[in-house]
Amino acid sequence: MSLTGAMLTGFTGIKSNGVSVDVVGDNLANVNTTAFKSQRTLFETLLYNTIHEGEGPSATSGGTLPEQIGTGSQVALIQRDFRQGGVEGTGFPSDLAIDGDGFFVLAAPTGEQLYTRDGSFRLDNTQTLVSATGAPLQVFAADPQGNINTGPLSNLVIPLGTTGQAIATAQVKMDGQLDPTTNVAAAGAVVISQPLVTASGAAATDSTPLTSLVDANSLPLFATGDELTVGGSKGGINIPASSFVVGATGTTVGDLTGHLEAVLGINTDPATGGSPGVRISPGPQPPAGSLIIESNPGEVNAVQLDSASIVNRNGVVTAPFTFTTSTPASGQGVTTSFNVYDSLGNPVDVRLRAVLESKSSTGVTWRFYAESAGDRDLSAVLGTGTITFDPNGQFVGATGTDITIDRADVGSGTPLNFTLDFGGLTGLASTDGKSDLIMDTQDGAPAGVLTNFSIATDGVVTGVYSNQKEQVLGQVALATFVNDEGLVARGENTYAPGPNSGDAVVVAPQTGTAGSVNAGALEQSNVEIAREFINLISASTGISASSRVVRAADDLLQELLLLAR
Repeated sequence: MSLTGAMLTGFTGIKSNGVSVDVVGDNLANVNTTAFKSQRTLFETLLYNTIHEGEGPSATSGGTLPEQIGTGSQVALIQRDFRQGGVEGTGFPSDLAIDGDGFFVLAAPTGEQLYTRDGSFRLDNTQTLVSATGAPLQVFAADPQGNINTGPLSNLVIPLGTTGQAIATAQVKMDGQLDPTTNVAAAGAVVISQPLVTASGAAATDSTPLTSLVDANSLPLFATGDELTVGGSKGGINIPASSFVVGATGTTVGDLTGHLEAVLGINTDPATGGSPGVRISPGPQPPAGSLIIESNPGEVNAVQLDSASIVNRNGVVTAPFTFTTSTPASGQGVTTSFNVYDSLGNPVDVRLRAVLESKSSTGVTWRFYAESAGDRDLSAVLGTGTITFDPNGQFVGATGTDITIDRADVGSGTPLNFTLDFGGLTGLASTDGKSDLIMDTQDGAPAGVLTNFSIATDGVVTGVYSNQKEQVLGQVALATFVNDEGLVARGENTYAPGPNSGDAVVVAPQTGTAGSVNAGALEQSNVEIAREFINLISASTGISASSRVVRAADDLLQELLLLAR
């Protein structure tokens, strides 16, 4: 080899090791770059000058070896290391880190899709989730019901501060313990009034006009236009007062008894047993013309009335009725109230009263009564049903669980239909002998403001409203490639498919080979500083050594020139 060739060989070493210094410099410059993937430089030899290929062994010789002189080195490959970097928690819900394979998909301003492991996303002024450079993150969209559409990708808009639609209640889950040691509700309370008579002394009937009734002093109890305020209590809980206008709301005693029955919320379903309701006694006991108010069985259903329960606000006789409880209710029970919501998000109060109906060796049956003051018709009664437990106190089944509330004239959808789920109840005995009945959850809600969002490991983005309801907004998409090392870096922590990467396969996280998503965290650079310093020393040494070769060859050439003089 000539001295000039030696100089050129040394130059190739300087050049190739110089590339290694560039790569190391880039790695160290990005040691704190989010999700940066380091590179390494691999070398290969250049062509060899073959002086002699050598000879094989013979009977008289062991053969000779090849005689070759190399012409230097060159860069064979700059390989990117796509191994997982460390994951650092940040606490920002919009920061995302991929645990495993895959890349986030970005919509570039050019219209193409780019790919990145950098999950430092933020909301822009349109409330679209974008990368640090402003490229929108691509997701699978969700429909208004929260179902993910795995078709075309779209931008993710998280409209914080906007008001979401109210959700009408469709299901109410109850919880509690109904103690079987409770006494069976065998009878309801019976309240009677004084006998109602006309001016002629005749006992009142359903058809008797209210204006014909007189008191013991022959004073008229009612006149047309009198306004009665009807109240009282039921199971120790006050009943909302209602108004009855003589001549407008009704004209006869039968009209008044019907009004009382509705206002008091007495359920006349034959399944409840007994003869509950409000009626006129035909005599002799109680005396003919007396009002009989019979409650549904159980103390929690017992109606309590006194002379102040029905007041004539502008009549001659301000307290037209006196009431006496002739028969007390039997059997304890339990009552609870809770709110459900109509389609406008209006809260509607519902009360449940439960009493023990029967018990035997085959199990225990409770009867519940549902009522609501929010029901737009006069009666608060919604329905009744049973709850059955086996001999081990385990829930068996329930009837009458479909509840309908009339919401006419309030602007919301009507009726409001929902189902009571008693599956969470037990029929075991309690330590204190008392029963408990509470609402566990219900799926309705008033309109709420979107205040926050979360992103699960499967990439599902959920908006959280001020009413504690949640709405699925979309699902983060991940792209995987057959050969990640074939991707072409585009700068700004993004990559584009290359000839040797294969096409992007876009899937949901945790699908196929795609990894999971960690919210509130970022992937760190995978640059190992110690290794890079070693590589830097090696490259520096290679450049220094190659420089010595060039200098030595130059010195020898100078010596030859001196000989020529």
